[in-house]
Amino acid sequence: QVQLVESGGGLVQAGGSLRLSCKASGTIFSDNVRDWYRQAPGKQRELVASMPSDRSTDYADSVQGRFTISVDNAKNMVYLKMNSLKPEDTAIYYCSLRQLGSIYWGQGTQVTVSS
Repeated sequence: QVQLVESGGGLVQAGGSLRLSCKASGTIFSDNVRDWYRQAPGKQRELVASMPSDRSTDYADSVQGRFTISVDNAKNMVYLKMNSLKPEDTAIYYCSLRQLGSIYWGQGTQVTVSS
């Protein structure tokens, strides 16, 4: 089993920055994919950023150039640095881990961007 705990959310003004963190614990294999998703009120959960074990990255068009995903395997941490935040980035942000055909989720952290 894998447990994921996010932190770092909060209230920020438009144009500001936040860094989300996600701590993983449990049995984690080297071949995995770390993702950040978000879900705004009344909307479906959407993939924001993804990093498989080869350290390539993929971003949603809406965050490309503003958000950066990074992983520290030694600490079992994944981060999402968010710059130039916009009100439309307001959502609950979830980290996830995919391995061996399973997907694990954190509880989410709220990000609110005021205009």
